[in-house]
Amino acid sequence: MSETKKVSLLDGFKAFLMRGNVIDLAVAVVIGAAFTNIVNAIVKGIINPLVGAFGTKDLENYSSCLKAPCRVDPATGEATEGIRILWGSVLSATLSFLITAAVVYFLMVLPMAKYLARRAAAQAAKEGVQETIEVSELEVLKEIRDTLVAQRGGSHQA
Repeated sequence: MSETKKVSLLDGFKAFLMRGNVIDLAVAVVIGAAFTNIVNAIVKGIINPLVGAFGTKDLENYSSCLKAPCRVDPATGEATEGIRILWGSVLSATLSFLITAAVVYFLMVLPMAKYLARRAAAQAAKEGVQETIEVSELEVLKEIRDTLVAQRGGSHQA
């Protein structure tokens, strides 16, 4: 492989990695993984004990039997008879999702939306001022033109 081809391949790869959306995506994945640990800790450390005050400490243990009688093998946790519906797992996953969505919305999306709205308002105000300046300049130029026309007209008549 020639030296120029190696350089161009490396340059292309570097350009790919340095694109904003690739970097943003990588950062989002890393932060999302770290954030998942926080959410799981909140669910296991706070939500599950609060629910446990009314029942079991682990939401995963909540279940119903669709076809009675349900018997579970204590060693494996598998149903040996009946059909178990593990609705506690669904409830736990739903709470995790809602907590994650709320934190992302209130700590990331809402502040960014407010920032972008303020920035857009400032930009619109700046454009409005620029338009006013342009109109003012136009008015001044019209006045100068009218004055020059009046002076020419006055000098021709004299």
